[in-house]
Amino acid sequence: MDIQEILNRTDRFAANAGCRITEVDEHHAVAEMEVTSAHLNGGNVCQGGALFTLADLAIAALMNYSGQLTFGISNSIMFVSSAKEGDLLRAEAVNVAAHHKIPSVEVRVTNQDGKLICHVTGMGYRKSTHLM
Repeated sequence: MDIQEILNRTDRFAANAGCRITEVDEHHAVAEMEVTSAHLNGGNVCQGGALFTLADLAIAALMNYSGQLTFGISNSIMFVSSAKEGDLLRAEAVNVAAHHKIPSVEVRVTNQDGKLICHVTGMGYRKSTHLM
């Protein structure tokens, strides 16, 4: 079973939020989510936590691609524009530093028109155990 299948099956929080991994290899990972009414905040735009969950799933896919269990230890998110109901969001994570113990990645979350919604950076800690 590959990392895409594993995380799409076992990351229940992301799955319940409507997020799924669509691509992953050693260089990048992509997760997608359609914004529904359940993702909207009081301002009627996509809630920041939903955006972070999408980005975090892409980060997890890339950092765990080798099969070695890696947890996030630091993340930062910068909101650039709002996503609205019906938007199809794409989070693409790429390696910044593929360190054997403390990897770091960056993620661009864009909508169906390629408009930047948010930018996320993440750092992880790679454990000595296998993911599954």
